[in-house]
Amino acid sequence: MDTMTEMTPVTDATAAATAPAKKAVPDAQTVTEVRHWTDRLFSFRCTRPASLRFRSGEFVMIGLMQTDPKSGKEKPLLRAYSIASPSWDEELEFYSIKVQDGPLTSRLQHIQPGDEIVLRPKPVGTLVHDALLPGKRIWFFATGTGFAPFASLLREPQTYEDYDEVIITHTCREAAELHYGAELIEGLKTDELLNEVIGEGFWKKIKYYPTTTREESPKMGRITDLMRSGEAFRDLGVDPINPDTDRAMICGNLAFNLELKAMLEEYGLEEGANSDPKQYVVEKAFLD
Repeated sequence: MDTMTEMTPVTDATAAATAPAKKAVPDAQTVTEVRHWTDRLFSFRCTRPASLRFRSGEFVMIGLMQTDPKSGKEKPLLRAYSIASPSWDEELEFYSIKVQDGPLTSRLQHIQPGDEIVLRPKPVGTLVHDALLPGKRIWFFATGTGFAPFASLLREPQTYEDYDEVIITHTCREAAELHYGAELIEGLKTDELLNEVIGEGFWKKIKYYPTTTREESPKMGRITDLMRSGEAFRDLGVDPINPDTDRAMICGNLAFNLELKAMLEEYGLEEGANSDPKQYVVEKAFLD
């Protein structure tokens, strides 16, 4: 029989004193919740640094520690992730794709509540209200996990204070990939904070337009094609985009970003920035 077990009571203090010291992870935050939406998509929540202040729509660098094969030292592997939670939330939420051979997401997809991630509390980004001139209607254009910054902005009271109408389009390959956004949109109807700040009818300002490109769904097609044909405007019951009234934000894959940029400029919109607000902005740092 083990003499330590038999003769010496193992208290918490004893265990703490004899356990190997745990290396402190720089800028560590604790995962509080993980949800897998499909075999390619997951979201998670984590603690928020007390010092972190951000504008809804911005992104931060997050990741995991890894061992450098050359030096053997631990260092963080970081990628840009849009914050999916609004600026007022006490926790942070992220929405991610799973890349099986990806340096980061191949590991990040296996995190569990209680695990630690690295989060650099220096938010940046162009998908913010400050980068747009005042308008009456705002369009959020997303593909795939590009929905993440709009998940933040859709839960931000300022969005509904600034605009009479909010239109969110989300294009994915398969119907299941729309579930994260669809559930969030449905939850806005009973969001206590937004109803309290803006009034019970605020969610009626929202028009949600999900489409798929591969799997059968109620609305098939790429949003750019549906806009070009006029079908999207007819379905939504709105006029085509007008630079006098419409503002837009874009977040998706590179081809989508470039095509939509060209379309918006054909409508007469100009690209803005934090230092030079105009009619539309695109997030160049985020590519799904």
